Parts: sequence; C-alpha cells; structure tokens
Amino acid sequence: MNHCKQDAPDERNVLDTTGQGVIGAPLPRPESLLKVTGAATYASEYEAEGCLEGVLATLPAVRARNLTIDDSKAMAMPGVVAVISDKRMTGRAAQGMADEAPFQPAQEVCYWGQPVALVVAETFEQARDAAKHLVFDYDAEDAPLDPEAAETETDDSTTQGDLAHAMAEAAHSVDVTFTTEGHASAAMEPHAAMAQWDGNKLTVHASLQMLKFNRNELADALGLEKEQVHLLSPFVGGGFGSKLGISQECVAASLAAMQLERPVRVVMSRQQVFQTIMRRSETHQRVRLAADAEGKLTGFGHEARVSNLPGEDFAEPVIQSSEFLYAGENRLLRLDLARVHRMTAGSVRAPGEAVGVQTVEQAMDMLAEKVGIDPVELRLRNIPETHPSEDKPFSSRKLAECLREGAKAFGWEARPRAPRHTCEGEWWIGTGMASGARVHAVEEAKARVTLQPDGTALVESDMTDIGTGTYAILGQIAGEMLGLSPDDIEVRLGDTDLPPGSGSGGSFGAPSCGSAVFLACEGLRDDLAKRLGIAAGDFTLKDGTVKWDGGEKSLVDLLDSKPLEQVGHFEPGKSTEEMAVSSFGAFFAEVAVNRWTGETRVRRMTGAFGIGRVLNARTARSQCLGGMTWCIGNALTESLLFDPVDGHLVNCDLAEYHVPVHRDVPDLEVLLLEERDAAASPIQAKGVGELGLCGGAGAIANAIYDACGARVFAYPMSPDKVLAAMPEG
Repeated sequence: MNHCKQDAPDERNVLDTTGQGVIGAPLPRPESLLKVTGAATYASEYEAEGCLEGVLATLPAVRARNLTIDDSKAMAMPGVVAVISDKRMTGRAAQGMADEAPFQPAQEVCYWGQPVALVVAETFEQARDAAKHLVFDYDAEDAPLDPEAAETETDDSTTQGDLAHAMAEAAHSVDVTFTTEGHASAAMEPHAAMAQWDGNKLTVHASLQMLKFNRNELADALGLEKEQVHLLSPFVGGGFGSKLGISQECVAASLAAMQLERPVRVVMSRQQVFQTIMRRSETHQRVRLAADAEGKLTGFGHEARVSNLPGEDFAEPVIQSSEFLYAGENRLLRLDLARVHRMTAGSVRAPGEAVGVQTVEQAMDMLAEKVGIDPVELRLRNIPETHPSEDKPFSSRKLAECLREGAKAFGWEARPRAPRHTCEGEWWIGTGMASGARVHAVEEAKARVTLQPDGTALVESDMTDIGTGTYAILGQIAGEMLGLSPDDIEVRLGDTDLPPGSGSGGSFGAPSCGSAVFLACEGLRDDLAKRLGIAAGDFTLKDGTVKWDGGEKSLVDLLDSKPLEQVGHFEPGKSTEEMAVSSFGAFFAEVAVNRWTGETRVRRMTGAFGIGRVLNARTARSQCLGGMTWCIGNALTESLLFDPVDGHLVNCDLAEYHVPVHRDVPDLEVLLLEERDAAASPIQAKGVGELGLCGGAGAIANAIYDACGARVFAYPMSPDKVLAAMPEG
C-alpha cells in the first residue's frame, strides 16, 4: 500500500513530468455509450427472480404521536403481500457521512409527508393502489412552521473589531436584507433501492453517493454488522447532495427483503422525493459593508438565519465563504438556526455558498454604485492578502485572474453602473457580474490499481460516479501515470467490496479519490523501477513502453505474465489546515428584462474558474455549465413553497418546481484557468462541481438592475418581484 497523509504542500508536480499526455485532455466519458443507449443499469432497473414491489405510504400531518395503522382493507386487495410499519424505516433521511442510522426522534411524525409504512405487493400498481387504502389514526399536535416566528439558536459566529462603528464612520456603506427560498436537489433519477437477503448477507442496489458511509448507516439502522451489507451503485442518475446518506426507500426495501425473504424494490415517486428528501433551507440574510472614499472595505458583516427540524445538527453554512472572500478589519459573521417542522434540511449542491455568495455580490454591486467605480475594480481592491478571519496564507488565490480574464472574454465595459442605458423594443438590456468562491475539502480515500499481464490496467474503488465524470478522470490519472491509453484501462466503481473511496460530495471526489489512484500508480512505478534496478524518476512510461537511459522494454515483457497490484491510501493532513485552500471564480451575465411584464431572459453568461489542475477539460467544463445553469434557476425560478397552515410542500413536482429548461439557458462560456495548488491535493487539483453556482445568481441580479433599475432582494426574482421593484417611467 502506498499511503500519504498530506501534511505539507506536494510541490513535485509529478503529473507534469509524465509522458502519456492524457491528463487534462477533453476525453469523452468511457461509459457514455452505455448511458445514451440505455444500457447503463440504474438502481431500479435490476432484475431478480420473484422480486416484489414496495410503495411508501406517507402521513398527511405535520406532527403526530400514537400513530396506529389499520391495514385490513389494503391486505385484502389483490397481490398485496405485506404492510410493514417498522419505525426503523420511517425515520428521517440521513445527511450523509454519519456512519450511523438516521436520527430517530421520540416524536413519531415530524413533518408533512413523512413515510410511515411500506406496502409490498406482486406489482407496483397493486402496491400503489393498496397504499391509498391504509387508515391512519393519530394524535395531532401543533408544530412551528414559520422560520420567521420559530425559536432560533446561534450555530456559528465570528466577531472582529467594531462593525457598528465602522458603518457609522464609513464614507460609503450598504446595509441590506435578502431572502432566498428553499431548493430541491431534483436529481433526474428518483431515489430507489432493490434489496436481496440470503439469510446472512444483504445485497442492495441503491442510488447513493457515499458508499463507505452508507453501508455503515444501513447496517446500523438494521442491526447488522457492516460486513453483512453489500451496496452496489455503479451508476447514479444525479445526487446533488440528496443521496449523501441513506433514506427511507433504502431502509424499507432492506427490511422488507429480510422479513419476506424475497427481493424487494422500492422507488420513490417524484412527489415523495420532493416531500421527503433533503431540502436546502430558505434563508434570511443581512449584509453590511463599510468602505472608505476609494472603496476599500473597512467593515464586513454577513448574518443569516436558516432552518431545520428539531434534533438535526446541520445548518446551511451561508457565511462560510464570507470568512475569506473580501477584506475588512471590522467583521461580524453570524449564523442562526430556526427549528421548524419541514422535511430535513441538508446538503444541496454547494451548501452555503450557493445562496450566500450571491447576496454578498449584490451588496458589493450596490457599494460600487455608491463609490462610483466599476464593480470589477471594487472587487479587485478588496481581495485580502491573507485569510481575514484566521490570518493564515492562501495556498493560491485566482480571484483577480478570474475577474480580469472573465471580463475580457465577456467584453465587459468597465464603467460605473447606469440603469436603463439600452432598450431593444420592449426589452431593457443590462449586464452584471459577481465573484465566486467555494471552500475546498478533501476526504480519506483508497483505490486499488492492478497492472494486468496483457499490459492493461484495472482501477477499483467504491467511489461513485453521479454524472460528474469519475470514470473518465480516474482512468486518465492512471493512464498518465502508467503510460497507457485510457482505452486500455478499466475503471470499476460503486461496489462496497472494493477499496473505500471518498464518495461523491462536497466537490472532494476528484481530488480525494484521484489522489488515491495517483498514489497507487506511484507505488506501481516504484515496483517497476525496482525490477529494472533504477530510480523511479529515471524512466518514462508511454504507450505501454518503459524507456530509460540505456534501454526500453514493453510493460507486457516487464510484467512477465504476472499482475502487479498496489493500493493507494490518501488522507488529508495539515496542508489544508495551516493554509486557506479555496476555489475562486467570476461570473458575467447579460439579461433582457421586459418593461411591461418583468420577465427576465439571460442572453449570455461567462464564467471563469480557478480549480487547480484540470483533470479533464470536457468534464470540468460540463460541471461548470451545470453549475451556471443552477445559477439561472436560483436567480429566476426555483423555490420550495410551503402551505403556512399545515406545512405541506405545495410544489412537489417538476411541473411546479421550475428548474431551468433549454429555453432558459443560452450558450454559456466557460474559462478554466489552469493552476497548480500543491496544498490542495497530491494531484494539485481542487473541486469543480460546486464552484459553478457560487455567486452567479448575483451576477444575474446585478444585470437586472443594470437593465431596468429594479433592485430585487428576494430570490427567485420572478416577474412580479421585478415589476414591483422597477422604477416608474
């Protein structure tokens, strides 16, 4: 095993010295043909002889005790095999990375739509019909539903200097309040699981992101040893945080399979996914900025209130990039958590920054207008030299380059903002920009790489590919290190029988599991060097051939009919603790706003991103495109809406929860600013999957103001809000 705990920056840049030339290349995903032809098998598509179908039944109550279920009518219906109401499957969805079962409160039902039973039948239609005939009896109780009125507790706070004094003495200041509605992950593949029990071992095909944790969570929920649980998730149709932890369908399918001794499949309906699975919390945010006459920040304040169920630890980390994005010696950062009875709040793509950075960026635009300088220039003047809250150095800081290169590519006109400068028919045209930032994280990961006697290689890890391109980039890292074409490398993922990877989440998958593959290949290179009697750095591997001073030999001959195997083990260390490691970006948007209806159309958008080493230009660009598309939804359309009387989610499907569609998304331009961040990971790469939506909605908001003069402080900025904020005339 080749193990590395990264306690110091890795300045070797090994991948810049290899010879294959595939790292960073825009190669296609090796599994793409399977996906576009429908041959890639997802969790609900596995077949098992005698498989039963389960449908979750949910309770239409916000808070209830003493629940009893009369299943006599359901059990009398054709094809119905069982009604199971085990409390272990009716808990909350797990946040993920917990290693234990989801939280089980004493309160039996804590939010409207919580699953309380599983109806199992020979066919899905029979189970679905029978679930509607369950009769519930319970004691309903009042519950706080409104975050504005609920009790709150402080989750996080940072205070430096005296912000109130800085605001009072500032030449220019901004004090503004924003609200954002909650968001759903809305992954294309619904939550699904198919479980089989052989009397000792449970095998579950599931749609999950973090298998090494998910196995422990499921084992704990069922009272099994983790060795008795085998999870398989080779293909996951999107997660965005909603599949970080196990949820009710996974536990329910497993319990039913163990009880009935037959395979059981449970697939959530789209409505159940919306009603039951993790939501991004709504937010209430106050941003205060104090600046001198030249626009240099002297005070920075960002306070937010978010919500979650009683008993849950997670609080949407709205202020986490505000810790380091801009300077200002007088600082107040605070996060409050309100306890309400809505479904569990948890990680949705880019938790924190996805809704926090955009508000700061809107306030910065307002400050630029007061100072009378270009918004890009204001940001350039306020980039801190060191982490302003912790006074430690940045490992790298690409924000200035992202601002300048993004502005150049977009054709940004450097000027103070003057709304309503351009009108085309009934459409006001405007541009806006925003900085982007996302914290960097890495997690422990292992991967096994085997050089086969025929000169090909096998890469194995329980790491998942949730549509991000993991199969491609792990193959490219191995190909670059071993001198092989990615076509000669097989990558196996999503199986807990394989070495435990980092899992997919928090943008840490590529730098973490990629580093594990890198380390395994480094071990193999050392083994090959020993066979040749030379130092590991004294040869070149390319196209299946080893070359060194004095000779060359094919890998096939060097292996001599015997496989060669190494396991790479990566652990985070002090390098990410002693330095501020983050990703940065910049967004530029042009919008058209209808002067009569308030409708907003994004006409073009540019994003520039510094993400460390680019592992695959195509998949990285795709991730940024996806993030920028989320920015459009965040800015204009997406919101979870709850009934104030009974707390049920009103818009629980894709007909009423409006994600951007093709007509909403123009051609998007992505600039990847290559860098080497030696503190970020052994492969000098940082996460890319979440940075693309951290701030871009603010650029759209600022463009709306530049177009028509409407400052909208409530996201999403729907036509009615734009019209209400639009000046007369």
